[in-house]
Amino acid sequence: MELSGKQENYNKGIQYLTETGVEIQSLSQDVVRDESRCTHCGACLTICPTEAFSVERHTREVLFDHNKCVVCGLCVKACPPRAMILHF
Repeated sequence: MELSGKQENYNKGIQYLTETGVEIQSLSQDVVRDESRCTHCGACLTICPTEAFSVERHTREVLFDHNKCVVCGLCVKACPPRAMILHF
């Protein structure tokens, strides 16, 4: 379910759902990167609509920010070594 609106109303909605027994899970936790498979090729950088991926300047490693992820799944399809995994 996607929620939007004022932060105050959002918080009330989440509280209500929690109190009625609905389990709340952040979608950003559903996309994970298998670090052992990631080659830091950067294919995910250009495909991600929310810019959840960035490059660390000194090491040239690709970083993944779970907080920016909207679980669109584009990175899963674009990743050559299949390091991105989508869990629902």
